[in-house]
Amino acid sequence: MQSAKTVLDVLRERGRRGLPLERLYRQMFNFDLYLLAYGNIYSNQGAMTPGASTETADGMSEAKIKQIIEAMRRERYRFSPARRTFIPKKNGKMRPLGMPTWSDKLVGEVVRLLLEAYYEPQFSDHSHGFRPGRGCHTALREVEKTWTGTTWFIEGDISDCFGSLDHEIMVRILSEKIHDNRFLRLIRNMVKAGYLEDWKYHGTLSGVPQGGVVSPILSNIYLSKLDVFAETVLIPHSTRGISRARNPEYERITNQLRQARKNGDRDKAREYQRQMRAIPSGDPSDPGYRRLRYTRYADLSGRPDKSAYADSRIMPPVSYSCWRQPWNATGPSRCACRSM
Repeated sequence: MQSAKTVLDVLRERGRRGLPLERLYRQMFNFDLYLLAYGNIYSNQGAMTPGASTETADGMSEAKIKQIIEAMRRERYRFSPARRTFIPKKNGKMRPLGMPTWSDKLVGEVVRLLLEAYYEPQFSDHSHGFRPGRGCHTALREVEKTWTGTTWFIEGDISDCFGSLDHEIMVRILSEKIHDNRFLRLIRNMVKAGYLEDWKYHGTLSGVPQGGVVSPILSNIYLSKLDVFAETVLIPHSTRGISRARNPEYERITNQLRQARKNGDRDKAREYQRQMRAIPSGDPSDPGYRRLRYTRYADLSGRPDKSAYADSRIMPPVSYSCWRQPWNATGPSRCACRSM
């Protein structure tokens, strides 16, 4: 088998070129990928936390990896239900947290490495949630640099993001690029493994486990459809005009400045220059000019009134109405705005 670096580099290149993947499942037999996955997660705080069994990173060995690979070859690997516990949120509510077994964590990290290498080059530049080198700060830098002249900010939260992802839609999105039924079947088995709460089994009808290593990349793949919708439909629909009309007040002061300079009145000229610096040259209320910006990020600020994901959009200061815009038949609703 090829080295882990070679495999991931090939996947990144295919992702950049938009080429589909075939026979991806055979990479689940790559011993180097499991070693890389182990190096990524063995030092995590939850590595020694048992799931539904007593298995932890403490019992890891090459023989264990070979055992997992052999089960993968025969398509006999089965994911165990995650042990569910609850952790407190800042708003007083409880957040469910799934703790898979160590073997499932290791296999999940290998899957994450493969999916992230392929899909990361395809994700939108306006997506900042759970991505390498991105986060709330990069989202804020984008807002600071490109959202100049903004008057309206409209923010929407996706409630219970991880727990609301539809499994069939997820597999259908993956199948657009991944032409390997064995790998897709592995993903389906992973998200449908269920969970144990008070040692009672519950099936997983939707969503991905909160705390699973694959959950962030799967949610980004799912929500990339939202990014594409915003960039190809919402933004073109809401864009108007080439440039703003001139601000009448700015034009009036410009004429006064010109006249003061003509008369040689330097004091008045300096005063007019000071006034011009305090107002925009373009008309902020120009009805013929409108721009819409979009960004999506994972909110990790710890504020009690925020959920895992949020997207922000801006509109000009015009009269508007809001309506519920469904995204897919079973997906979450978004709130959009239109001018009247």
